[in-house]
Order: sequence, then structure tokens, then C-alpha cells
Amino acid sequence: MHNNVKALLATTALFFSCQVLANGGCGFEEQKQGLIATCSEEKQEVILTGVVEAQHLVKDLNEFAEGYKSYQVDTDALAPLKKVTEPTEIVVIIGTWCPDCHRETPRFIRIIEEVANPNIKVTYIGVDRSKQDPEGLAAKYEFKRIPTFIVQQQGKEIGRIVERPTVSLEKDLAEILK
Repeated sequence: MHNNVKALLATTALFFSCQVLANGGCGFEEQKQGLIATCSEEKQEVILTGVVEAQHLVKDLNEFAEGYKSYQVDTDALAPLKKVTEPTEIVVIIGTWCPDCHRETPRFIRIIEEVANPNIKVTYIGVDRSKQDPEGLAAKYEFKRIPTFIVQQQGKEIGRIVERPTVSLEKDLAEILK
């Protein structure tokens, strides 16, 4: 009987932990990382950290490639982005393990390609499940959730998109850069 109670408690705890994870996006709390790490080992997923090339994401990782191929850019919303003359840097902090990053990052890559503005430079920083990278690049930016798109001009942050856009990536970026 004692073993049955233990099994029931363990199953209940796992159920509620998975519910929290399923509803929590990619903003994991410290105490939840142990369960995530276990899932990571079972999935045999690729976790890239440090500076990551956009083309590597959309050509070599299926989770990103599918979204990249299928996303239809809202070209009407790109006019303000094409007109940016101020040197602009966008730092994108991603996790190659993160479902929200699988959705938003390929869209963003397509948008930036379509904009083709030499005044906009993008750096992608991959983090592990503890939201760190070996070089400490992401640690310079205060962030809790991913993806985080940080828009900077003259070395100062002028806006960011966290986890998902309010309207769309195109329109939210245009609003930040207007």
C-alpha cells in the first residue's frame, strides 16, 4: 500500500509539473530546471549557445527550417523598417530547445531578409536551458523569457519584443523603430 501511495504522489507531481511547463512558455523558474533537463536528454535535442548564425538555424535545424519556409512576411508593414537610416542593432536571445523560439525566430529571419536594410545588424545569441551561454554574452541583457528581441540605437535600448509580438513581428518592430 505504501508503494502505491508513493507512485500516486509521484504521478500527481509529474502531472502538475508538466502542466506548469506546458503553460509557462520558455520562462522557466530555477526549481523547474531538473525536470526540463531530464526531458532534454530524452529528446536528444540540439542546444546551440553563443553567437549563432541565422542561416545555420534555418538550414540545419528542422524546427526552424519549417517555420522559415512557410512564413509569409507582411510586406506592407515593412516600409518603416526599410527606411531606417540610424545604425541599429537587434540582439535576439534564443534557445534552440524553445518552442516559442521555433515559432518566432524563423519569422524574424525572413523579415530581416525581406527588409534588406544595411543599417540593421542582427546578432543571435543562443542560450541553454538555464538561459546562459559559455561566453556570457546573453548575461549583458536583462531577460527572463525567450525569444527576446532587443532593439538598440547608439548603444541604448529603444525597445524589445519578449516571447511573442503584441501585433506581429513586422508591426511591433516598425512601432519600435518609427
